[in-house]
Amino acid sequence: MDSPPLYLPLLLLTCLLTLWQGAGAQSLFTIDSVTLKLDPSGEVTSGTLLDLNCEVSVSHDQSHPLTHSFNFLRDDVLVYSKNTTEPAVLHQLTPARAANSGTYKCQVIVQDKSKGSRTHRLTVTGLQTPVLQVTSQILFEGEEVTATCSAPDESGSLLFHFYQDQEKIKQVWANGNSVEARLELKYAGDKHLLCYFEIIMLPDAGRSNNSNTVKVMVKELFITPVMNILPGKDVIEGDIVEFVCRVVNPPPNVVVFLTKDKRVLKTASISLNHSLRVLAEDSGEYVCKADRGNVQKEAYESIKVKELFSKPVLVMKPREVFETQRFTLNCDTDRYSHERINIGDVKYSLYRNQVLVTSGGNYSATAHPSLNGNYSCQAQAQGRGQTKNIFKNSTQIVLKAKVPVSVPLLSVVGDRLILGKPFQLQCQSDNGSLPITYTLLSPHRQAEFRVVHSPWDLALFNITSIHRSIDIHSFSCKAENYPNQPHVESSGEHLRRTATIIEPVSRPVLTVTPNMGDVAEGEDLTLTCTVQRGTPPITYTWYHTKSALPLLSKTTNDMRLSHSVQGVSREHGGGYYCVTNNPSNDSQRSAMVTVGVKLAGWKKGLIAAFCILLTVSLIIILIKKCLLPFRRERTVELSVKPASTKTDETLRLTHGKVNEAANVTPGVMGRSVWSDHVSGSESDDQTREETTEVPEPQYTEVHPQEVDPTRAPVKKGTDTVYSEVRNSNQARLS
Repeated sequence: MDSPPLYLPLLLLTCLLTLWQGAGAQSLFTIDSVTLKLDPSGEVTSGTLLDLNCEVSVSHDQSHPLTHSFNFLRDDVLVYSKNTTEPAVLHQLTPARAANSGTYKCQVIVQDKSKGSRTHRLTVTGLQTPVLQVTSQILFEGEEVTATCSAPDESGSLLFHFYQDQEKIKQVWANGNSVEARLELKYAGDKHLLCYFEIIMLPDAGRSNNSNTVKVMVKELFITPVMNILPGKDVIEGDIVEFVCRVVNPPPNVVVFLTKDKRVLKTASISLNHSLRVLAEDSGEYVCKADRGNVQKEAYESIKVKELFSKPVLVMKPREVFETQRFTLNCDTDRYSHERINIGDVKYSLYRNQVLVTSGGNYSATAHPSLNGNYSCQAQAQGRGQTKNIFKNSTQIVLKAKVPVSVPLLSVVGDRLILGKPFQLQCQSDNGSLPITYTLLSPHRQAEFRVVHSPWDLALFNITSIHRSIDIHSFSCKAENYPNQPHVESSGEHLRRTATIIEPVSRPVLTVTPNMGDVAEGEDLTLTCTVQRGTPPITYTWYHTKSALPLLSKTTNDMRLSHSVQGVSREHGGGYYCVTNNPSNDSQRSAMVTVGVKLAGWKKGLIAAFCILLTVSLIIILIKKCLLPFRRERTVELSVKPASTKTDETLRLTHGKVNEAANVTPGVMGRSVWSDHVSGSESDDQTREETTEVPEPQYTEVHPQEVDPTRAPVKKGTDTVYSEVRNSNQARLS
């Protein structure tokens, strides 16, 4: 095998390289503009030749032209498209029709870029006149003809209308510009057909002109029937009547019907005979109808059937029957035909639930549940010939013996009654046929009535209130279920035995022990809550105003209950009250009682002792402060007295010391220092001597002198002064 030439691989490599360069190289371009022109533009008439020219300007770097995709849009819907390297594309409407109306735009796509022109509005006025054609212009009444209405130059969805002699007979919708319709022409005569159309999507375009008119001849179909009634139109019950319905010289495929009150009695081809043994209800209009295709012809005749005897009437007396009460059923007719029968020829039979009760027109019995049921009467003529088999039934009577109403039971709704609050009473009888009328009686109020019509109804009476338990006896209830029947009545004694009567609690009274409401710390406080009235059990609850929570809550049957606070303290002082409640759920609150807490006795003694000590101390301090100026004043007074048997200095010193001692000794020694001199006679003499011999004091003006520091008086304490005074006294006594 020869090896391939050497240039083949080189050629293949060159081709691949060229393809790669072509694929990798990307042209540079830009769409400068897109222009759409309509010629003519704006508004044009239907049938005008219209040009739509789209031009594009593209700048690029390629030597060969680019491919342009031209898209013509009407109302943003694509109507025409073309790919070309040419810079312009022409789209023609030949001719323009109303369906071409809309807003046009040209969109040009080059590779991955797109640009659109300005929009232009085009309005095409006027619609093409349609053309009407029919398959046949001669036919019989009731036959159908195919009509074609077309507008070849129009486009879009069209709605076609067909008219017969200015009467619309059909409309058809079509996607194209032509449609076929089958039209039924019912009546004989010359018919004129035409059509027109509308564009569904362009309602503003209006409707087209009427098409050409096509004349169609509709021939009459002679199938009118004839009806005969034998022996005649006026007959008596039991007579045989024959109906004859036929078509004279009929065309093929004719069917006749005999009907009454839209009910088909018989049907046949071309003609029929129908025999009927008539009754009174067979009176009326009969129709003989001939039918061929869609064509129908009718003939009408009426008959009148006289009653052989009237429909029997069943009567029950009395109309409302109670159990154990006698009742009577009577059956009779009020009219009969004298031409055919006598009054005695009519026989009666009574039935209960379609079972024979008696042969005759009268029946009497005592009402009982076993005799309840549907009663009816059947009357039969016993004449000759066809009258023997005439039966007539009366209207049924439903007998359901009423049950006398039993003694009503008067009860409280909810089985409990709260004095002073509204409540309801119910009156109910266990037995008794409905409706039952209940009457609530009371000497203090007007009578009230309630009528119960169904087992689910209740005879309820609203009572405002009563305030004493004994008042419940004043109510009574009366029940009756038929005006002529005696009523039965119940009293309120049953209420007293069955109803729970609850008396709300009276306002409680809170008392405290000790009675004055003042208790000493450490003592016990007793809070007693008392009510005068109220149905037990009663719930007592105590509160302290310093807390929102109750102190204690307790339920009992007693009318009084106490709560003790052991070992009260200062925080137990304040207001207390109690709240009572019972099954009436009507809470009552007592008045608030204020309790004061006193100090304990030993605390009072301690405080008193402390106060006494504090008072004595204050008195001592005040005495000291008050006597100190007096002592100084006395010292100055003694220092200015006239000279006596003793030297002034000694006297001033003695009297000064004595005054200081007098200020101290009464509180310390319990007696005066001057008492030491009372027992001595010498002292008495000296005292008398001083008293008698001392002359009237003469005051000498004292001038301030310089004080020798070495002789300045020395301040001495109380003890020192007292010692000096005592030593001086002892020296004088010795």
